[in-house]
Formats: sequence, C-alpha cells, structure tokens
Amino acid sequence: MSRLKFGTFLAPLHAPGQNPTLLLQRGLELVEHLDRLGYDEAWFGEHHSAGSEIYASPEIMIAAAAERTQRIKLGTGVTSVSYHNPLWVADRMIMLDHLTRGRSMLGMGPGSLPTDAAMLGLTQVDTRELLAENADIIMRLLRGETVSAKTRTHELVDARIQMAPYSDPLFDVTVAAVASPTGARMAGKLGVGLMSIAATMNPEGFSALEHHWGILNEFAEQAGRAEQVDRRNWRLVGPFHIAETKEQAYRDVEHGIEFWFNYFQKIAAFPQMDVRGDNLTEMIDFINTSGVGVIGTAAEARVQVQKLVDQSGGFGTLLLQGHDWANPEATRRSYEIFAQDVMPHFQGQAQPMIEASERARSVRQSKTDEHLNAVAQMTEKYNAELGRV
Repeated sequence: MSRLKFGTFLAPLHAPGQNPTLLLQRGLELVEHLDRLGYDEAWFGEHHSAGSEIYASPEIMIAAAAERTQRIKLGTGVTSVSYHNPLWVADRMIMLDHLTRGRSMLGMGPGSLPTDAAMLGLTQVDTRELLAENADIIMRLLRGETVSAKTRTHELVDARIQMAPYSDPLFDVTVAAVASPTGARMAGKLGVGLMSIAATMNPEGFSALEHHWGILNEFAEQAGRAEQVDRRNWRLVGPFHIAETKEQAYRDVEHGIEFWFNYFQKIAAFPQMDVRGDNLTEMIDFINTSGVGVIGTAAEARVQVQKLVDQSGGFGTLLLQGHDWANPEATRRSYEIFAQDVMPHFQGQAQPMIEASERARSVRQSKTDEHLNAVAQMTEKYNAELGRV
C-alpha cells in the first residue's frame, strides 16, 4: 500500500446537558487544529435524537469547516440517505464539491439511531432497504444520468443534476459498514469506497476485515465495477487516546470514558459495539486488552495501527473515532502526539530519519577522530605560516 492516510470520525459523542453552541464551535476548532497538524480527512455524522450526537446536518458542518481550513478533506460521516430525497442528497454534495474546491466526500448509511428513524415512521428494515434504493439513485445522478424512480418515500420524474461536479473524477463516495457484510456488498455493486465503522469494536468485525474486502471485490466484479474499487478507498474507524506516558493517558480518560461506555451499553442500540466494563479500571483495561483501541502511548498506538494493517491486508485511511474521553485540551494534545509520533511511521517519513540517525551514530567515533586530526593539521599549518614552528 501507498502512504496511509489519517483522519477523524466525529459522530460526535458528547454527554448530554452541555452547552450545544460551545460543543459545535469546539468541533469546528478541532478540525482546524487537525488541518494544521496535517490530517487528511474529517467526517461529520448525522443524528437527530438521543441527545449526544448533535450534528443534524453534516453538510452544514462541512460548509462551516471548509471556510476555516485549507487542505483537509471533509466528509459526511454519514448522510442517512434513508431519510432524504436522493435527488437533494446528490445536489447538495455537488454544491459542496464546488464550495470546497473538491474537498468534500460523501458517506452513505441507513441512519444509525432507531430513535431517528422512528420519528419518520420507519423501521430498521425500512432504513436498510431504502439505503440500497437511494444509494443506487444517488450514484446514477452523480454520474450524470437522468433518473425516474419511485421509492416508498419519494418519487423522481426525469430527475437530473443541474451542475456538473467540480471534481474530476467524481469526489470520494463511501458506504458505511458495521459488522455484517451488507455494506461491503453495496460498496462493490456501486463501485465506491467502504468505511468500516466498527472495525475494532467487536471480535467479529476485526476478524472479518479481509473477508469483507473479498466480498466487496466479488460484487464489484459481478457489477462490472472491479476497476473502480481500490483499497485506498477503504477506511477503518477506531478509538485512541494517547499521552506522553501511559499513566497520563489513564488520568486523562477519567474525564469522560464512563459516559462513552454508558452510551454504547445503555443508550444506543448498537449490539455490534460490544464494549464491557462497570468501572473506570475495567473500562480502560477493556479498551487496551480487547483490541478495541488504545489508551496509552504513541508506541502502543503504532502497534494497534500495524495490527489493523496486517489484519485487513491493507487499507487507505485510518479514522480516529471522536470521543470525549479526555477534556478538550488533552484531546487536542492526543491528536497532536498521534500526528507527531504515529503517522510518520505509516507515511514513509519516520524511517529515513531513523536510518540517518543510525548512520551518524555508527560513524561518530571515526568522524570525531577525523575531525580532531583535521583541527590539528590546520593548527600546525597556521602556526607554520606565522613562523611559530
């Protein structure tokens, strides 16, 4: 694989009851920070209930973040396409593609919160069936087709996009997957990328990574889109919090890790997000011993990233799951340490500097002797010129 990319996946996950205005601002400031640090991507979620994931429109977050950043790419992570008219999803993304000068990305999913779907009168079966229908329509529209179609929620009559995309080829499009192979099948059929949101959150998701890529390739071949799929368009999501020492990282996450566990154990209906622990010690130990993520140092984070590379057979981007395990200052510092001491090892930057240092170390004594001899010779020559010898 070529240079591994890194980014963040911001659902977000905030404890309810805080100032939402401040939290929205803090999310945008974090993405500014990541842009300066050299991260490649930031993805914003879409949720409408449960009080924790407060981004109702990833497109609005992208528009705001685009004005604050220069280089980082910005994605909908994900647009719950089951809730929307597919024509408007495609149209909004092309508009964002122009506003960001090609830095926008579209992530598609069914909608993760059952309480969101319930307010629209949709069941979990409905949302998954609508995802398949709407995603196909969206891709046809983005590829310039005129579409007439009827789903259980919308009807399109000779629908088409009035602007061509800014990006050529088309901007990144990806389908979200949790643990089942459904997302991989859909990504293959559509010829788009895959985002494995629960890549590390349960043993089945981790062990099935390479299998899922095989499924994606199989369906891409059946759909005649094998040339359109690429491991570089495969994204894995996992949680990390790192600090200068393991002890500091443990102290940092005492701030908010209990809410994170409570959310997956008692609020969100995500059986695939199998997290266990009843107190701080058990929660921290679970993250580090189960393979879910890392609370510790940069060295331990590097080991985790390498495990994901090895298990998957290679992928394009690692997205650090956004969370409030630590306070904002420690969270920003964790991203900074990750950029400084983890990312270079997977982007071809660390090894040349390490080898240069080792070469300098190996010849230090001989070069020191050579330096001293040169000084002695020049001193002798100088004295001779002055007639001191």
